[in-house]
Amino acid sequence: QVQLVESGGGLVQAGGSLRLSCAASGRTFSNYPMGWFRQAPGKEREFVAAITRSGSNTYYADSVKGRITISRDNAKNTVYLQMNSLKPEDTAVYYCAASASGSYYDPATWAYWGQGTQVTVSS
Repeated sequence: QVQLVESGGGLVQAGGSLRLSCAASGRTFSNYPMGWFRQAPGKEREFVAAITRSGSNTYYADSVKGRITISRDNAKNTVYLQMNSLKPEDTAVYYCAASASGSYYDPATWAYWGQGTQVTVSS
């Protein structure tokens, strides 16, 4: 079992930045790929970014490429999401996920989820 706790969400103006963190506990963090998803009101949960176990490979949704960076610190059991040039359409609850058994882009393949952190971008 893996427990995930997100933090760092909040209210920011368009063009601003936020850094989300996800602290993991329970099992060896470096064994798992990690991902970030988001869900806006009335919409399905969508892929944002993912990172492989070692951090050597990263994957991004087209809508966030160039603005958002995923990284991890295996010594601290933490994955990060640095979000720059934020837009109102980035407003959503952001979820951390661990251990994908299939496509990183499909939320159904991820085994563990955090409780989410709200990000609100005002125009």
